Amino acid sequence: MSSIKKLAGETIWYGASSILAKFLNYMLTPYLAYKFKGTPEYGEMSLVYAAISFVNIGVLFGLDTAYFRFIQRKETQKDLYSTLVISLFGSTMLITLLLIVFRVPVSEAIDIARHPYYVVLSAFLIAFDALSALPFARLRNEGRPRKFAAIRISGILMNVALTFFFLSVCPRLLKTHPNSVIALIYRPEWGFVTYVLLANTLQNLFQLFLLSPLLKGFQWKFNTTLWKEVMIYALPLTIVGFGGMINETFDRILLVKRLPHANDYATYQVGIYSGCYKLSLLITLFVQAFRMGAEPFFFRQSVEDSAQRTYARVMKFFVILISGMFLFVTMYLDVWKYFITDHTMWVGLKVVPILLFANMFLGIYYNLSIWYKLSTNTLSGAYITLIGAGITLLVNYLFIPAFGYMASAWATFTCYGSMMVISYVWGQKVYRVPYAWKKLIAYMVIVALIYLVHHTLTTHLWGNRAFSLVLGTIFLGAYALFVLKVERKEFERLPYIGKYLNRSAAA
Repeated sequence: MSSIKKLAGETIWYGASSILAKFLNYMLTPYLAYKFKGTPEYGEMSLVYAAISFVNIGVLFGLDTAYFRFIQRKETQKDLYSTLVISLFGSTMLITLLLIVFRVPVSEAIDIARHPYYVVLSAFLIAFDALSALPFARLRNEGRPRKFAAIRISGILMNVALTFFFLSVCPRLLKTHPNSVIALIYRPEWGFVTYVLLANTLQNLFQLFLLSPLLKGFQWKFNTTLWKEVMIYALPLTIVGFGGMINETFDRILLVKRLPHANDYATYQVGIYSGCYKLSLLITLFVQAFRMGAEPFFFRQSVEDSAQRTYARVMKFFVILISGMFLFVTMYLDVWKYFITDHTMWVGLKVVPILLFANMFLGIYYNLSIWYKLSTNTLSGAYITLIGAGITLLVNYLFIPAFGYMASAWATFTCYGSMMVISYVWGQKVYRVPYAWKKLIAYMVIVALIYLVHHTLTTHLWGNRAFSLVLGTIFLGAYALFVLKVERKEFERLPYIGKYLNRSAAA
């Protein structure tokens, strides 16, 4: 239980840093929209960052996950970190050089032909980010989430400060002091996107500097045999990354392609879908935070005799908690919807429960994926992800013209649900884990039924907001009491809840 307690603590820290990162970036969004108002620069910036996301996957080659896998083997521990750092440094420098040399054709390919220097800045941004990946992975493997969070948050705060400095302070200072040193730093003709990218690049460089002590023990020693073994393991994870990016982003692209463009209809539908998608953020953030803590945790546990039982228990707690989160969002959707400031977009709220469940499936899939990561059969993970990507593309392409963004929501649901089922069935044949799958399915079915009952009563019986919130609170409390009763023995073993339950039982 102490290991699960440690995982829970690490997840909280990773979650806190992720939430703050999302919040700060969320605060930047209206500011950037205001600064870019009336110009095409916001769209150009979006295109650049979409391209950066794909290149990042190709630069890293899944080496962070490979590090977690191979650091558990005593015979590879000595040379692993140095070999991976040298490999990552070499591939990063090569890709950075290629991006700089071919900046003109690359800028034309992503529709920013007038600004090839965006590609140059992006190349350095990607390079510093990639070189930070292994030190960050080392922090995660060593169970140091506080330092991880401190460095990450420091970098984000620096990015916000620099963005404001470049976009607001520099133009003002240039007007009042045109011959000052500011004229060397800030050139209005370079455009705001340049300085957004520069701020992000300096952020990544600053993070790399803070992570530099983690290069302690690094030697210019390259183990070729080990490197080949690592790359065989890691390269399929690059396919997993690209497939995951397709699953996350291509529904918006296909909405634009497959819906009518008259009167900006397609763009508006994408806006509705994207705005409502953000209401699944609570589960998405939890899944991301859990994954950051769980990935090194699962590898560390793999050497223990009770590893499979531990994985099963972690899965149980994960499903219980994430099912509760589903209820927490859906029962209070009348409150959460106010995070969408454009009330005309509320028409799309019906996608929220579907997307919440889809992200539950994705979180469960991340738990299940340990079988192919432990068995070094990462090519299986690539196949599963490609199947998911195929489902995403096919369902969106076929059904968007008739059902719009609802097709995209169900495509996400079907994609992640299929990946979850395939991974479970395949994984149990290769690396059996005694998941309490009947109970886990029961929890998910129960929260789905609770949502349907709540939705039916508040839609067809009485649409009063107070009634909806009170009823939702009752249902959420009933679910919590039900889980505590069914899993009492499990919860009694937890450090804080267990003490309370034991005292109440004694009374």
